[in-house]
Amino acid sequence: MVQQVTRQDFNELMVPIYAPADFVLVRGEGSRIWDQDDKEYVDFAGGIAVNGLGHAHPVALNALTEQAQKLWHLGNGYTNEPVLRLAKQLVAHTFADKVFFCNSGAEANEAALKLARKVGLSSGKGHKSKIIAFKNAFHGRTLFTVTAGGQPKYSQDFAPLPQGIEHLAFNDVEAARAAIDDETCAVIVEPIQGEGGVISATPEFLQALRERCDETGAVLIFDEVQTGIGRTGALYAYMNTGVTPDILTTAKALGAGFPIGAMLTTNKFAQHFTVGDHGTTYGGNPLATAVAGAVFEFINREEIFAGVKERHQAFVDGLNQLNAEYHLFEEIRGEGLLLGIVLKPEYAGKAKDIVQFASEEGLLALVAGPDVVRFTPSLIIPQQDISEGLTRFGRALARFSPK
Repeated sequence: MVQQVTRQDFNELMVPIYAPADFVLVRGEGSRIWDQDDKEYVDFAGGIAVNGLGHAHPVALNALTEQAQKLWHLGNGYTNEPVLRLAKQLVAHTFADKVFFCNSGAEANEAALKLARKVGLSSGKGHKSKIIAFKNAFHGRTLFTVTAGGQPKYSQDFAPLPQGIEHLAFNDVEAARAAIDDETCAVIVEPIQGEGGVISATPEFLQALRERCDETGAVLIFDEVQTGIGRTGALYAYMNTGVTPDILTTAKALGAGFPIGAMLTTNKFAQHFTVGDHGTTYGGNPLATAVAGAVFEFINREEIFAGVKERHQAFVDGLNQLNAEYHLFEEIRGEGLLLGIVLKPEYAGKAKDIVQFASEEGLLALVAGPDVVRFTPSLIIPQQDISEGLTRFGRALARFSPK
């Protein structure tokens, strides 16, 4: 007999660190999802940029079930075939020579920052341990990564925090040039700040970071947890910037819903880690890497990237039409299918209200801070679902701002 559960059970049983919607989702197919009452939703949230192929896609499902009949878990005293195949794929299609697998974006960033500190220690330059990060960034929820993230609301209650991390204004070239010095071991940056409001780094800013890292011997880390695996219309966002990092972190859509993360780097930096320096129990397990390998192969095609760009334009056109009617948006920003809908100043702080109305109208959406509604749908969302979702979003806007 299947045990019955309700939304109220969440309040009674779960540690209160989330405030989920007041419905319970039970099944999904493509970019549609249903709750316990069989109400249907169009999914523009995508599991927070995770469900790159939507729900229950055959590519991921078949890879999972096939591997589940072979081998689930070994631990890293042994290796396995799926992890080696996935590592080959990532190395073949990026700047990287070496890969470390883990379970999440936070863990990937933790590994990246630890490696950078080890590189600094090995440099022979004394106090080369400073990390440069940026305001409004988000890099995860471990104590190290939440400190690197430039949002005090996520870190201020957990002091004392790790030291040696300096936060600068995002896209401030002169501040970055001045702050990155011989004591800097790492600069960590998102090509597009996702949680921070869907704000793209300028080419000049990223180029300045690259130049100063080269001049000072600092490691340049790109956090592509949210922007990677086709999200911006390229395999990774760095490929559209003209700037190549020393370390790249990836997760979210890499497993299309199955937990996996990875840190990618070159031989030059990977050699600073030796056996026992870092590790993880589940990272690189056969189930996760088999799914990620199949997902990577499916997404890493020009037709998928072209489709992301086409869908981006469909969203922008539809949102502009809605804004012509309701006059709520200051700006629509982002790349590919990472979209930020910035509310006008008079509606500041109201993004969550709009998302609530949207869910009532049968649309799942996100926020990126209090003033920005965020869409991160499946990379292959059908055009009819885009149209239907925007129609439902329009009904939500009508309720938020009645004429």
